[in-house]
Amino acid sequence: MVELTRVYHFSAAHQLRNLSLSPEQNAALYGDCHRPHGHNYYLEVTVAGRPDPVTGMAVDLTRLDRAVSGAVLAEVDHHALEEVPALRGVITAGESLARAFWRILVPALPAGSLRRVTVVETAKNRFDYEGGERCSKS
Repeated sequence: MVELTRVYHFSAAHQLRNLSLSPEQNAALYGDCHRPHGHNYYLEVTVAGRPDPVTGMAVDLTRLDRAVSGAVLAEVDHHALEEVPALRGVITAGESLARAFWRILVPALPAGSLRRVTVVETAKNRFDYEGGERCSKS
């Protein structure tokens, strides 16, 4: 098996808030990030496959790009993340976005090929998700 990581970019607005909390509680919990603001995100999608004996390639990049563009980027780029139907009810912290994008991408990609989804929110915040409930922040 060979893994390939493809990097995508999108810009989006969001605000950290838990709808079950008051505005004051959200402000205390999330600080300045409870206000609407935006990021220039990077989305890294890692997939795996066996190299094709004819092409030598393990992953069809055109298929991968179409899947990521159609399932995620077209929905989130230049949108407020809280207004994206597939993210309804998701607190749009990087950890939650990585898990949500995983759930969105699994059915859009060849079965068993998705290995990792990484959301890079800032130069200091990167969130990796590998399925299940394993999630790390680095």
